[in-house]
Amino acid sequence: MKMSPLLKPCCLALAILLPASCNTAPQPAKPRIALVMKSLANEFFKTMQDGATAHQQAHAAEYELIANGTKDELDLSRQVEIVEQMIAQQVQAIVIAPADSKALVPVCQRAQAAGIVVINIDNKLDAGVLAERNLRIPFVGPDNRKGARHAGEALAQQLKPGDQVAILEGVPTAFNAQQRKAGFEDAMKDAGINIVSSQSASWETAKANQVAAALLVEKPELKAILCANDSMALGAVAAIRAAGKAEQIRVIGFDNIQAVRQLLKDGQVLATVDQHGDQLAVYGIEYALEALKNKTSPADRETTVDLITAEQTKN
Repeated sequence: MKMSPLLKPCCLALAILLPASCNTAPQPAKPRIALVMKSLANEFFKTMQDGATAHQQAHAAEYELIANGTKDELDLSRQVEIVEQMIAQQVQAIVIAPADSKALVPVCQRAQAAGIVVINIDNKLDAGVLAERNLRIPFVGPDNRKGARHAGEALAQQLKPGDQVAILEGVPTAFNAQQRKAGFEDAMKDAGINIVSSQSASWETAKANQVAAALLVEKPELKAILCANDSMALGAVAAIRAAGKAEQIRVIGFDNIQAVRQLLKDGQVLATVDQHGDQLAVYGIEYALEALKNKTSPADRETTVDLITAEQTKN
């Protein structure tokens, strides 16, 4: 089955989640695939959903889609609950962007035990926990460390050895957060730039704003803030503006959401990383369909990351 990798987002009514007790119908003629995301308040995951629903509309004869997300990035219990609902509804596949790399492994194991194909996207499940449970769940997604390193290297070109920078991390228990932090550290170490603070802002704009505001007071010599996603970059930019330091402190992000593109053009964000959020779920869905068709578990697949700078937004 050949599927187009690039489709414009469009509107599509999502399947309604029904209580497990109502699901007494026989297995459908075409597979039902559940897409389980993190916070839909984050533009990145809304973009992911739009890409998935556009893809399903173009391939409506081939599969049905049930898409859902949580209220925020830390709502692990709700994400587990959604997966449990999908198990009860006997979907054929679950494509999941886990909020936590370890905490979601047990429910994914229960899904596999129920005969459901599970594909991991966006944030990789912990390899050690998977190995302990003798689980094989394929990961489809970017090399976050490489992407963050590219952004860090772009920043390093604007700084000099000895300059002070800070990192705003994502949720510390998420593998992608750990990898982005490591990529930033790689670039700063190679350039001889000092990381004077590294704190979690839990992927959230409001928290990033608070953390960044405090950093600007505590670290008056700060030259840049490296943010593990664009939502946190928005919070950092707002704090820098409020402190009257827009000309002094540079910001980089990760995700290339719409909200940062004007900031890139204006020079308020130096760079971000595009991991093509509109296609991540699509890649996972296509992998799930492939696994269902061939009765196999595909290998991990690395997807592309691209550095986005102000110069590219002018093209």
